[in-house]
Amino acid sequence: MSVAPGTSYTEHGGSWRPFWLIAGALAVLVALDLALPGGDVPPLLWAVAIVAVLGIVAAGTLSARRIWTVRVDHEGLSVGRERVRRSEIDLEHLRQVDSGVDAGAPVLGGGWSLPKGRTGLPLKLTDGRTVLVPTRDPAALWSALSDSQGTLGS
Repeated sequence: MSVAPGTSYTEHGGSWRPFWLIAGALAVLVALDLALPGGDVPPLLWAVAIVAVLGIVAAGTLSARRIWTVRVDHEGLSVGRERVRRSEIDLEHLRQVDSGVDAGAPVLGGGWSLPKGRTGLPLKLTDGRTVLVPTRDPAALWSALSDSQGTLGS
């Protein structure tokens, strides 16, 4: 979890780890192609393959980070482009719940369902609606939301 200035909690929607693992695997394949005897793969084909594969993986990582990054700051909570102001969060409901899924509630940030590997933290809004906040660590998000509210710890 990295924290930007003015942000109390940030959970990135995607990791660069797959990009670097695939880049390493491609580097090993290129080295093996150069070291082993036999029919070599043309350099242009290697270049096109590396750019295509790494481009697709980078595009997927960037989209996941833009769409599913969860941030809590002094103004409120945001998931991707969707934002919930602090004044819209029902504090009583937040005190009572720490994880779980409210069936049928829309996912904050969009999408039909929760992304793979994430749990939905139900967040009731003051207008009565409930939204699910997709998170890998509901306890840390709950703590960040409750600490940022300043009233749950007392």
